[in-house]
Amino acid sequence: MTAASAPFVSSAIEIEKGWIDYNGHLNMAYYNVIFDRGGDEAAEELGLGPTYARERRFTTYTAEVHVCYVRELHLGDKVTVSFQLLDHDEKRLHAYQEMRHADGWLAATSETLALHVDMAGPKVAPFPPDVVAKIEAMRAAQAALPRPERAGRAIGIRRR
Repeated sequence: MTAASAPFVSSAIEIEKGWIDYNGHLNMAYYNVIFDRGGDEAAEELGLGPTYARERRFTTYTAEVHVCYVRELHLGDKVTVSFQLLDHDEKRLHAYQEMRHADGWLAATSETLALHVDMAGPKVAPFPPDVVAKIEAMRAAQAALPRPERAGRAIGIRRR
C-alpha cells in the first residue's frame, strides 16, 4: 500500500487477553493502544515511523485525542484501523481513525492532533520536504473522502 492510498487501513490486530477488563470486554485504555498501533502503520507510510525517529531524530507527539466508544470488543476479536488525514500544516497533523471489527462494524473512532517534534529540544518543528511530499500525497488522495460525521465532536451534556 502506498502513502497515497485512500484511506489507509492497518493490518489486522487481535484483542489480547491482558486487555480485557473486569466487565469482560476491551478496557478503554487499550482502544488507544490499538489506535496507536494502526496510527504507527500510517506513520510508517508517511515516512514518520521508528526509523525516522532513530535516524533523523524527529518524531510526532500526540497533543490531543478524542475517542468515541461505539461498540464493545471481546477477547479474540480482530480489528483494523483506518487513517484519514483531515488537515495538516507545516508542523501538525489532524487525523481521524475508525476501528472496525473484522465483520465490518464500527467499534470506535479517534480524532487526533499530532505535533512534529525535534527530539533535540524537544520542540515543535516543521516537517522536512520529503515528509511534506508524502503528507501532501496522502491528503490529495483522500481529498474526495467525505468529512467523517464523528470528526470535530465535543464532549458535553446536552440540555433540553
